[in-house]
Amino acid sequence: MTAVEPQTAPPTASGNGYAPSPRPTFDGPTAIPFAGVTRHLWGDDGSGLVADWIYVSSGMIHQLVFGLPAGGSFRHSDAFRTIFAADVVYVVLSGELMLANPETGEVQRARPGEACFFRRDTWHHAWNHSAEPMRVLEFFAPPPAQGTSGRYAQTKPYLAEPRYGRDDLLGGWPMERAAARAAETIRVVREEDLLWRLEGREAPAPVALLVATEHLTAGRIELVSGQRTDWQEHGGDEGLYVRGGVVHLRTGGDAPRWFELGPGDGAYVPKGTPHQYHNLGERPAELYFGVAPRYLAGEA
Repeated sequence: MTAVEPQTAPPTASGNGYAPSPRPTFDGPTAIPFAGVTRHLWGDDGSGLVADWIYVSSGMIHQLVFGLPAGGSFRHSDAFRTIFAADVVYVVLSGELMLANPETGEVQRARPGEACFFRRDTWHHAWNHSAEPMRVLEFFAPPPAQGTSGRYAQTKPYLAEPRYGRDDLLGGWPMERAAARAAETIRVVREEDLLWRLEGREAPAPVALLVATEHLTAGRIELVSGQRTDWQEHGGDEGLYVRGGVVHLRTGGDAPRWFELGPGDGAYVPKGTPHQYHNLGERPAELYFGVAPRYLAGEA
């Protein structure tokens, strides 16, 4: 099965007025096929326009994919300020992401399969430094339902003079590299930075964590042909996105369900819901997940 190419989202903002993103929510475990994902266009002429495909925005987690054309970018405007009260993970699916903190001048680069992570009160601008459309999977927690996004951004002082370089390091690089890395506000997570776990007793499955904070845990699971995970449940809502192959999601509880998910599809699993992942196909399957606020069930 091949991934479905996202299409251009219709405009949902006019002029320079702020338009909050839609917040799709679900009553129980739900498959979210790409064709049914909520489309939204974020931004205005000053910030640039970004196509969003919003999978879920519950009271605990916000998950979407955003897209920029070849050479496209977003910055910020007075109405659309890019500074939030949340932990944010960007997983690059295609294209090449150049991500900057325009307040500090810090610039980072991430390629497909790599991720960028930043915490609350981090200004951020992005560019697609490639000749193909860029798609980025985003997990965001605490979510907009808790007042952490656009309305919060309006309470922060406006950043009038963006910077896109660390002039203070000129004359001191690479001698000051260790101190500069320690002070970074945007962290790039590459293969060597993953935190690996083997989860399950009956059928241990490798889980690669990108980020694990007090607000958000995000990671990747790769299932070989015929592999399944043990039953699991989390201390928060889970959103997932299938990157490759076909994943079957089995949920337990009062209303057991069985979902088949292909590339570009997602799913929502509420807090405390028992679930398993299965790969019944002949090819490997890969999925990304985000859980908020707590990864372990019963965790204080």
